Amino acid sequence: MKKIILNFEKKKANFKELVQQAFNKDLLNFLISRDTWPEFEAIERLTTYSKDKDVSSTHVILTDKQEIEEIRKSVESNKKIGFYMVLKSKEDEREIVEISRNSSIDFIIVSAKDWKVIPFENLIAEMQLDETELIAEVENVKEAELMLKTLERGVDGVLMEPRHPNDLIELKKLTQGEFTIELTKARVMKIENIPEADRVCVDTTSLLHFGEGFLVGSTAAGFCLIHSETFDTKFVASRPFRVNAGDVSAYILVPSDEPDKPYRTSYLSELKGGKQVLAVNHEGHVRIVSVGRIKIETRPMLRFEFEATKGEQKVPISCTCQNAETIRFVIPGGKAKSVVDIKIGDEVLAHVGPGATHFGTAIKETIIER
Repeated sequence: MKKIILNFEKKKANFKELVQQAFNKDLLNFLISRDTWPEFEAIERLTTYSKDKDVSSTHVILTDKQEIEEIRKSVESNKKIGFYMVLKSKEDEREIVEISRNSSIDFIIVSAKDWKVIPFENLIAEMQLDETELIAEVENVKEAELMLKTLERGVDGVLMEPRHPNDLIELKKLTQGEFTIELTKARVMKIENIPEADRVCVDTTSLLHFGEGFLVGSTAAGFCLIHSETFDTKFVASRPFRVNAGDVSAYILVPSDEPDKPYRTSYLSELKGGKQVLAVNHEGHVRIVSVGRIKIETRPMLRFEFEATKGEQKVPISCTCQNAETIRFVIPGGKAKSVVDIKIGDEVLAHVGPGATHFGTAIKETIIER
């Protein structure tokens, strides 16, 4: 899990509002000062950082390299010790790597004001085998996202001073990039031909993998795992960035705006370049990918009805796919099977959904979808 540290060294006009929003979003790593420490002293669940050694924080941050050797003798043994450094040159970069290999240091906070991406790429590469955490000080949420994803691996965490409660909402989203969704088997009960319908191809800005695709369904009761077009055939080359997902009315899973909900739904017809969707593999592992474009075209389709089981309950699921050999379901075991080869009685991987949504958000409401 990536670490988000919030800079609360200063008491700004909206200080209490920001702190309360941080609590609400379960962001509990705070950089504090002598001035703000009394606000947090009685709260046990916090992880606190401070450059002031007289403050009783759980983590102490050094700013003088000469203190490193002596620090363990002057602070409690259970405290984590870190170092703060401004990176301005290649020499600074080398020094940070050298300090990271000092066993007394648990983490390093690096502030790069000018060049950012290349120096942090170098640090991530050099420090990836070190036990020392690399924390990037950032100015805003966009910088935080960049640092957490630089060189694919990203830094171990970011330090940011929030300016508005929405900053905390957006920061929380950055920690929810990967999670798992429960998949189950769904048996094919009925297959119908639809002479023509408008279908949606979703082209992403990421390469999708074997056993990976999108969860799509005609109702919020459940979603079938549609495989990405990662296969070469003798008639068509692979399109490993694409999922031929279904008809325009179908639901697809997209990232949630709420930290306590893993996803929400969107209609395929609502997607466009720049939107984000959830890519899911056959083990239920989820990652967020961005849409590069969508293509809507009229094609012959097949409508499938399935029956999934959740506990002792039988759940009907349905989805409509283009009638073509390159469109595949993910079947148990992670392999892909073309929709034209699917027969009644076959099983595919599916996810049982919330059963009712309002503008894509799951709600407790009596609803009938058929």
